[in-house]
Amino acid sequence: MESVSCSAAPVRRGDMESQRDMSLVPERLQRREQERQLEVERRKQKRQNQEVEKENSHFFAATFARERAAVEELLERAESVERLEEAASRLQGLQKLINDSVFFLAAYDLRQGQEALARLQAALAERRRELQPKKRFAFKTRGKDAASCTKVDAAPGIPPAVESIQDSPLPKKAEGDLGSSWLCGFSNLESQVLEKRASELHQRDVLLTELSNCTVRLYGNPNTLRLTKAHSCKLLCGPVSTSVFLEDCSDCVLAVACQQLRIHSTKDTRIFLQVTSRAIVEDCSGIQFAPYTWSYPEIDKDFESSGLDRSKNNWNDVDDFNWLARDMASPNWSILPEEERNIQWD
Repeated sequence: MESVSCSAAPVRRGDMESQRDMSLVPERLQRREQERQLEVERRKQKRQNQEVEKENSHFFAATFARERAAVEELLERAESVERLEEAASRLQGLQKLINDSVFFLAAYDLRQGQEALARLQAALAERRRELQPKKRFAFKTRGKDAASCTKVDAAPGIPPAVESIQDSPLPKKAEGDLGSSWLCGFSNLESQVLEKRASELHQRDVLLTELSNCTVRLYGNPNTLRLTKAHSCKLLCGPVSTSVFLEDCSDCVLAVACQQLRIHSTKDTRIFLQVTSRAIVEDCSGIQFAPYTWSYPEIDKDFESSGLDRSKNNWNDVDDFNWLARDMASPNWSILPEEERNIQWD
């Protein structure tokens, strides 16, 4: 009897272990299936985003080409001030189209669009001069004549962002070579303190690229702001009317106020943020957010001109395009602890 009892015990233990293993199989399969579904959804979302951007790019290209051709025709046949004003109005529309498309346009396409806009602006200014009535000869001071010419060349009806294309080229020695004179910003600099005042920034597009260990202070109200390839930099910016875009940055500290914020391929960066929509991160890690705290004497005036609603701030409402699980927080971004928010801005 004892031999039978001893032999039966191992069998029962074996059966129990077998049953326990069988009970674990559905859990593993379920977890694997969930992971597979998440991956399928992630790829689907990425594909949809790519399709949307592709469609947006096609729409931009078609719309820009159509409006550009219309402006060129107006300028070629312009024989009255009314037709020039129509051309100026269409140029405003082209500038708005570029501003609204800055998020999804490739850098090359964005540059080509702005340079085409610059050429059209130059052509408009030239046609205005040609249509100006001939003045009768009179002895005038040289300074007064110069002031008169400046007033004619200003091309009324064009927004400041367009006027700056001609009037304020970047000093390459001080700000690096950005490849075009239409854009305001700094490039290819290391360990410097860089500043721009409100008069230089108002409703202009700002590009900051390839900066290392720099402190950048932008006092004023830009139209858009783009920061790329920055390392160990501190960026302090007044209210941006539309979009702020970060790409390929690391170990930076930023204070920005804007309508939209998108961060791509960036890591280990702290952002003190005022934003009226939802911020977006993609292919990022170690991003920390806190409320916007930078201030300077004229900031209230700049907020007013920017059109941003200061009472609305979604600084902690962030979408991560690489994290689709709704029941778990994304590991790629977090809230900066309050004890770590004491930043010396100056």
